[in-house]
Amino acid sequence: MPVASDLYLYQREGNYLPRVAAVHDLCGYGNCSLGVAIPVLSCAGIDVCSVPTSLFSAHTKFPGFYMLDTTPMLGAYLDAWRQHGVDLDGVYSGFLGSAEQVAAIRRLYDEYPHALRIVDPVMGDNGSRYPTYTDEMCEATRGLVEGADVLTPNLTEASILTGIPYEGADVDEAYVRRMADALLAMGAKSVVLKGIVRAGEGVIRNYAATAGGLESTSDELLPYMLHGTGDLFASGLTAAIYCGRSLLDAVSFAGALVSDAMAVSCDQPGYELRGVSFQSVLGDVTALLA
Repeated sequence: MPVASDLYLYQREGNYLPRVAAVHDLCGYGNCSLGVAIPVLSCAGIDVCSVPTSLFSAHTKFPGFYMLDTTPMLGAYLDAWRQHGVDLDGVYSGFLGSAEQVAAIRRLYDEYPHALRIVDPVMGDNGSRYPTYTDEMCEATRGLVEGADVLTPNLTEASILTGIPYEGADVDEAYVRRMADALLAMGAKSVVLKGIVRAGEGVIRNYAATAGGLESTSDELLPYMLHGTGDLFASGLTAAIYCGRSLLDAVSFAGALVSDAMAVSCDQPGYELRGVSFQSVLGDVTALLA
C-alpha cells in the first residue's frame, strides 16, 4: 500500500459535487459537530447530507446541557432517503448518541458500498471519555474501525479503541507507530493520529499511517485548547480529500486550518466555551477548489 503522501482516495471530476452523509450531532450553541461539518464541507463543493445523531442545547464542555437522542427516528429517516433515490459518495461519521447508531452507519455502508468511509471516533480527550459515552458505546464504536478508509482518532480515542494505555500527548514516534499499527491491524485502511505534543518543540504533530509507512505534519502549538477543533480537523481533512488532495496533503491542510482558526478564536468573547471560531477561515476551504 502507498504511503500517505501518495494515497489519493477521491478523484474530482468536472463540476460534479460529491455527496457525503455527515453522521454527527447538532449543537445549538458552541462551534462543533454538524455546525462545523456542514459549512466546511459545503465550502469545498460537497453536497452535505446530514444525519443528526443527537441534538444538544450546547456542547458537553458546558456544565449543563440538554441532549435528545435521535436513535428512534434514524430507521425511518434513512428509509426516506432510499425512497428518494439519494446516492452517496461518502459516509463521514463522528459523535454518536447511542451504541445502536452504529447499526445506522453500517446500514449506510451496506446501501452505498462504493462510498468512502471516514470515521472520526469522537469519544473523549485528554485521557477521559466524554460524559455521554458508556462502555457499550465505546465497544460499538470499535466496530467502525474495520473497513474505515480513514480513521481519525486523537490519542485518548486511539487508547480506547486499542486498549493500549494512554500516556498523554508527549509520546515518541515509537508509541505513535505502535498505536497506528494496532489500529491498522484492527482493519482500518489508513489512520490519522492527532495531537502529539512533545516538550520543548513548540509544535503539534499529526501523523498519517498506512500499511506503507508513517508520515507526519506539524503546526505551531498555541497555549490554549478549544472545543470543536477535532471536528474542524476531520471536516477539513474530508474536504481536502474530496478536492483530490493526497492523504498527507489533506492532513497538512486540516492542521493548518485548525491552527489559523484557533488564532482567531482567542479574540472572541467567551472563547474558552464557545469553541473554535472557524468562520473566518472558510475561504481557505473554498480555495481547495481552485
